[in-house]
Amino acid sequence: MPELEPVYLISGSDRPKIRMAVERLRNRFEDGGVEVLTAGEHSADDAIAACNALGLFGGEGRLVIVESVEDWKAAEAKTVAEYLKSPAPETVLALVASEMKKDSALAKTCAKHGTVLMYDAPKKRELPAWVAKQFEQLGATADRDACRLLVELVGEDPERLRSEIEKLATWSGGEQVTEADVRLLTSLSAETTVFALTDAWGKRDTASALAAVESLLERSGTRELPRLVAMLASHVARVRACLSFSEEGLTARDAASRLKLHPFAAEKAFAHAGNFAADELTHATVRLAELDLALKGGSRLSGELELERALVEVTEPAL
Repeated sequence: MPELEPVYLISGSDRPKIRMAVERLRNRFEDGGVEVLTAGEHSADDAIAACNALGLFGGEGRLVIVESVEDWKAAEAKTVAEYLKSPAPETVLALVASEMKKDSALAKTCAKHGTVLMYDAPKKRELPAWVAKQFEQLGATADRDACRLLVELVGEDPERLRSEIEKLATWSGGEQVTEADVRLLTSLSAETTVFALTDAWGKRDTASALAAVESLLERSGTRELPRLVAMLASHVARVRACLSFSEEGLTARDAASRLKLHPFAAEKAFAHAGNFAADELTHATVRLAELDLALKGGSRLSGELELERALVEVTEPAL
């Protein structure tokens, strides 16, 4: 095992990687030799006091973890720097942050006396590959379509993705995780509520569309309304395009290529296109634009009521 540094700064937006790095450190120490503090409740002086308390505990070595050190003030970095001039023997100070600039005083101090580990979450286009690597770390595999669909359903939050990956990897029992497995087992999130809404609209199921909206509002509040309307309008635009492609004799696979969509999304849009006439889709586009204006101050009615009225209008079958 490599010799440990007196201090580690572990930071970034890739929370699963941060959690794994902290766990690797914890595994080097006995449970009684690990203390966890939170920067919002403990100062750097408290952390240093914990590091110097080795003589009060048995076992070999001591690990002091301080979470959320981005909450510390600049003066805290000076306290840490002073301690690191003569750190306690067989003691590791692990500072964990959700974000920390490399040129900050604390980061420079940790780099000088120990190790700085920065783990940033991958960009959206890189997420399917990241998902595949997470499966590999757990001793499992997933095909490309499964990884892409998982990102599409769960969203870009690494923590949520990791949770679903762990569940799928356990369930797979060594078999490759497929797109069908993801559809069957992935938990609902705020994003899947949006997909439930677009699917209900495409099936002209007004009751289900309103239920999806209610679920989203219970989870996230009215602040999600503009994003929700934008995603629904985007889906309507895809359906309009697929209706045009269908009239030209093209297939869902052709639409996926032309619109740069996942095949699953293209198949959905093609299926929904069969439930609407061209003029209905044009009307839906205009009505959603009016709704967007209403949500941005163009109406005295509540945003929730405006959305419900518009959904009923664009979803119910024409008389």
